This record gives sequence, C-alpha cells and structure tokens, in this order.
Amino acid sequence: MTRPRQRLLTLRDVSEASGVSEMTVSRVLRGKGDVSEATRLKVQEAARRLGYVPNKIAGALASQRVNLVAVVIPSLGNLVFPEVLSGISEALDGTGLQPVVGVTDYSPEKEEKVLFEMLSWRPAGVIIAGLEHTEASVAMMKRAGIPVVEVLDVDGEPVDAMVGISQRRAGQKMGDAIAAAGYKRIGFVGTGMEHDLRARKRLEGFETAIAAHGLSIADRTIYAGSSALAKGREETVRLLQRTPDLDFIYYANDMVGAGGLLELIARGRDIPGDIGLAGFNNIELLDGLPLRLATMDACRREAGQKAAEIIAARHIDPKMEGGQRVTLTPVLQKGQTLRPAR
Repeated sequence: MTRPRQRLLTLRDVSEASGVSEMTVSRVLRGKGDVSEATRLKVQEAARRLGYVPNKIAGALASQRVNLVAVVIPSLGNLVFPEVLSGISEALDGTGLQPVVGVTDYSPEKEEKVLFEMLSWRPAGVIIAGLEHTEASVAMMKRAGIPVVEVLDVDGEPVDAMVGISQRRAGQKMGDAIAAAGYKRIGFVGTGMEHDLRARKRLEGFETAIAAHGLSIADRTIYAGSSALAKGREETVRLLQRTPDLDFIYYANDMVGAGGLLELIARGRDIPGDIGLAGFNNIELLDGLPLRLATMDACRREAGQKAAEIIAARHIDPKMEGGQRVTLTPVLQKGQTLRPAR
C-alpha cells in the first residue's frame, strides 16, 4: 500500500502547535529578537514534536549566502583527510556553520566541477586541500567573494588564506635525520605524483637534504592505486628484489610504510640496525604495530581547526582582512625504525 506523501511543515503549523504568533516562532527559530525563555522553550518543543525543519533557501535568497562551509578534499579513503575534517568540525561547533564535503579523487578537473557545484550554493566559505588548482578553479574562488582557506601546504601562493606545513621542509627534516643516523643506501616507495603535488614537494625536499650529505636515492618504486598495507608489502618486495643492499626505505606515507614494516619483520630483518624505514603523517591507527614507525606529524587536525577558525571569524566580521598565512611546524617522530644519530 502506497503511503500518502507528507506535506512540508510551515511556520503556521508550529505557531498553532505552540500557541504563539508566526512572527514569534520565526524569531525563536532564527535565534533573533527579544523572546521570553518560557516562549522560546514552548516553540522549540513544538518544533521538535512536529519534526519541523526550517527552509533556509528563502533566507539564503535574501542574504545571498547559506551557513555552509564547502570542504574540498582529494579522498575519504586516505586516513589523512578524516583528521582534517575532525578539526574543521570541532572548530565550527557552536558557530552556526556546518561543513559540507566534496571529494575530487586527486583530479584537478573533478575539483573544478566540485567547486562549481558547491559555490553555486553560495557557501559562507571554502576550505580546500592544496595550493595547486586549475585556472578556472582559481578564478571561481577569487570571484566568490567569500573566505577561501587552502590547507596542508604553504609552499606557494594562496588564493586567499592558507594553513599548513611546508611539505618541502618536512621532507628535508626526514632526509637530515636519515643521513644523521648513518644510512647510505636509501630506497623510496611512493605513489604517482602527477596529482599528489604535496607528496612531490616532500620528495623534492628529501632529495635536497640527502644530497647535501652526499647521498641520493639508490632505487625507487612508484605504484598506482590506493595506499594500503598490502601495497606496502608488495612494493617493498619489488624494491628489495632489484636492490637488496638498501639499508633504508622512505615511504611516501605511513600506510605503505606499515606494510613495508610488516614485510621486513616477516623476513626477519634487523630493524633499525640492518635496515631502517620511515613514513609520513603520524597516523594514530598504526600505533599497534610491532614497532613504532618513524614518521612526521603533518598537523592535520590542527590545520583543519585553524582553517575553520579563520572562516568562522570572517563570517562573524565580514570586514575582517583576509590573506591569513598560518605555518605549522611538522614534528619528527623517530619511533623504533630509525636508529639514533651517529
């Protein structure tokens, strides 16, 4: 049996259920005006009982903005970005702003389409991963007339504001630590970097640092697909089959690094004496590994928090000057897979 379609509730329904005027109901539900506590509670209780949800489209037509923050990220499968989202959500709590997420799959063309759709809803602000975008995406963000905060990278020029770490500096710090520990034959495992430009910058910084110590990457393997434990094991095997005398492997991220660690443990290798390894991102999910992986904390949650705080502050005060630049400091976690400096 087909159920009859329910009509949308209106302010009049809440007004009749609570016994107060529609104007008073409107003031209560918008958090505006001088309304007594008893009346406010009466209206809110009636709205909850009825299941009333206000139609904000009408208000948006008047204000030209909705209380949404467009968050554009490359992936939800990569554990990096849920951490960023947690920071954003935490900072926006209680501000009246809500994040809405678009995923680009590391495609600049898809990012352009996602931005077009999200900006068409006239959000209060945009938080977007990275500093590199298509010409059309940059033009849309510049012309949107709202705060735009690019996150996770500060090696470049932002559209408006930016919050994150220097990816090149993070790579340099890891390279310096590996060289200081006395490793000589270094391998690298990473994903294709034609789209993950932050990973490319880290590798550039890493190679610059080890070159200053007279070293270079002896062999590297670049994989396609998602970063996973199985992929880390597979690529570690491939790398060592080609170059068995490697004494260190630097992984583009912790997930493939964890897979490499499990493979080396299974082979009975002495870690970190015979061979060391390190990743990037400091993913807490991997704390239960047999050995703590050397890694770099990329300040993901803090980047999300700071970006959202910028959006919220400028939402409250639209005259506030933009262009904020917040550089966070990546922290090297030596774990148990990188021997002490010699």
